[in-house]
Amino acid sequence: MSKLSNVVPDIYKHLNSLSNGTALPLSDEEINTTTESIREVLKSWATPRAKDTKFHLRMSNVGKAARQLYYESKKEKGAPSNIDAPTQIKFLYGHLLEEIVLMLVRMAGHKVTDEQKEIDVEGIKGHMDCKINGEVVDVKTASRFAFQKFQSGRLPNDDPFGYLAQLSGYEEAEGTYEGGFLVMNKESGELCMYTPEQEDKVDIVAKINYLIPALELDNEPERCYSPIPDGVKGNMKLPKDCNWCEFKFKCHADANDGEGLRTFKYSNGLSYLTKVVNTPKVDELL
Repeated sequence: MSKLSNVVPDIYKHLNSLSNGTALPLSDEEINTTTESIREVLKSWATPRAKDTKFHLRMSNVGKAARQLYYESKKEKGAPSNIDAPTQIKFLYGHLLEEIVLMLVRMAGHKVTDEQKEIDVEGIKGHMDCKINGEVVDVKTASRFAFQKFQSGRLPNDDPFGYLAQLSGYEEAEGTYEGGFLVMNKESGELCMYTPEQEDKVDIVAKINYLIPALELDNEPERCYSPIPDGVKGNMKLPKDCNWCEFKFKCHADANDGEGLRTFKYSNGLSYLTKVVNTPKVDELL
């Protein structure tokens, strides 16, 4: 069976042939398969999910830090999601592009199986994207910056969403160990296949067995990340992996001697300071 490392070169080979005047090997059956998948994506996207009032540890979130999951588990459920319109559109085209990517994989002669198969590890359930050539593959669309993390192999050093844990869980359930991520750069159309080293993956059974009791504690687990220097004048700020967390203000309520995080608006984005020795000469959001 073909290796995962051949998938992207084989896709590019066919697409380069198209540019040179050779028709792609897309059968009516494949076109029907893809359009039916797109139809299901559209139906799912257009249908609101039923509100679940109970937190569930799932394979899609098990890679997050314990403290973040702790706050999420205590959050009141059933409230509106507050997802804005542009984000809803982003969700839609992300799912649509993933179906296009799998069409290209099949067109290039590689075998796609087990799409959305449910798995279970230590009682934690999840749904894998697929297997390609018998190996678990997570299909993703990414910005240029995020794409470079996969392309350069930097994901193990910068994985705030727990993608490696998710892949490790699917592989644990399936008994396979050479899977990876097939990623499309949404800005350029580039593809890459990133197959992490085994030592960079997560002992998912140990992770689950740690998280389950940790989420039942009365007090929060340790913080996910420590503040870092903001310049050289003594100010401290949240690292970038905390910036996207919806619980950052609650997590750092003791910052600035109990005043909480202070937010400053720089030209390149917001900075959340946990300690202000010298007040930045930019606007502060109150």
